[in-house]
Amino acid sequence: MSAPVSRTPRGARAADPAGAALGEFLAAYDAALARWPVPVEPLTVRTPHGATRVNACGPRDGRPLVLLHGGGATSTGWADTVGPLTAAGHRVLAVDLIGDPGRSVHDGAPLGGVPGLLGWLDAVLDRLDVPEADLCGHSYGGWIALEYALHAPARVGRLALLDPTQCFAGFRPGYLLRALPLFLPPRTAGRARSYLDWESGGSGLDAGWREVYALGHAGFPASRVVTGPRPTRDRLRALRAPTLVLTAGRSRAHDAARVAAAARDALPVATVAVLPGVSHHNLLTARPAELTGRLTAFLSGGA
Repeated sequence: MSAPVSRTPRGARAADPAGAALGEFLAAYDAALARWPVPVEPLTVRTPHGATRVNACGPRDGRPLVLLHGGGATSTGWADTVGPLTAAGHRVLAVDLIGDPGRSVHDGAPLGGVPGLLGWLDAVLDRLDVPEADLCGHSYGGWIALEYALHAPARVGRLALLDPTQCFAGFRPGYLLRALPLFLPPRTAGRARSYLDWESGGSGLDAGWREVYALGHAGFPASRVVTGPRPTRDRLRALRAPTLVLTAGRSRAHDAARVAAAARDALPVATVAVLPGVSHHNLLTARPAELTGRLTAFLSGGA
């Protein structure tokens, strides 16, 4: 029987369908990961749904902090965040979502909906021997983090949601119309680059990550996104974890002020703020010092 967690050679390729486009994506992924400012320990975590890549860094005896990326973004997008987080003493566990572009391989049981997705994250934490952790999610990863905190409250210490989608308000119709062509054939890297540049205003994006996103969109086998409805008010009222919600003031995905107001209304004890001058997709890279300052203060117990 295979070990539940194994150390993955940095350049090793996952057992996905071969192809030039996929190979180009994986090369860009590895190049982006190599630029992280801290040493990375790539782990392969075996779950019933397949092999999950976790890029771990920071002190092994530090408090676990699970990072969940946005749809199509891969864990490489946390490059500007992991340095301050590890310096603050966190054991960072940056996960590649199963079925999403990245180095996780969804070759096991189907997720079968939201319960399966949350069960997959249960299995990842179990295999890593992490009974309880802080969670931080961006965009779609924010929705997963929130759902997981509601699903397994005893396993989540603090919860940070970075411009989360489908948590407190819906998408702007114009954003959905702009994003729709991304999922229609042919899926091209150029179309993905154009979409990112439109949403971010053409600034604040890390060039290497932009290429990972674009090539993953074009070259990674498509998988059905597991999602669900926004949590109801009653469910949100039951949230136990201290929560930070940061929205992107220039987000085209949704109205940042409306999301922030809805979060304050639903979670009266949460810390909620709008970060000016950043968009949904460049939130992690446009002004990283402000973002990581707020994040590390919150995770250390501050407001």
